[in-house]
Amino acid sequence: MNDQDLTGRVIGSAIEVHRVLGPGLLESAYEECLCYELRQNNILFQRQQKLPVHYKDVPLDCGYIMDIVIPKCLVIELKTVERLAPIHEAQLLTYLKLSKIRLGLLLNFNVPVLKEGIKRMIL
Repeated sequence: MNDQDLTGRVIGSAIEVHRVLGPGLLESAYEECLCYELRQNNILFQRQQKLPVHYKDVPLDCGYIMDIVIPKCLVIELKTVERLAPIHEAQLLTYLKLSKIRLGLLLNFNVPVLKEGIKRMIL
């Protein structure tokens, strides 16, 4: 499956979650439901994946955790904020750099229409 097909299927799954639940819930509720939809669509993923950080070849235990990762393909970062801010984009870009995954989706579920809360990023 190519990048466009994969992100299309993930975004379709996220839209279904948002259509059913609407805005206003905690991030953890959307994460649980999105994982359900991904499983229903036979998309293999890892949830709450630890992200190792190395500084000058020294491994650091910083506690960074990526919400959902499709191994070697896509990092999905979920938010429930009033609006996406530059710091959210910076966070996803950092996750992409550290994980060596080149494609990411930033999904903000706290919007009236989900397409207003989607940011696709490529390294």
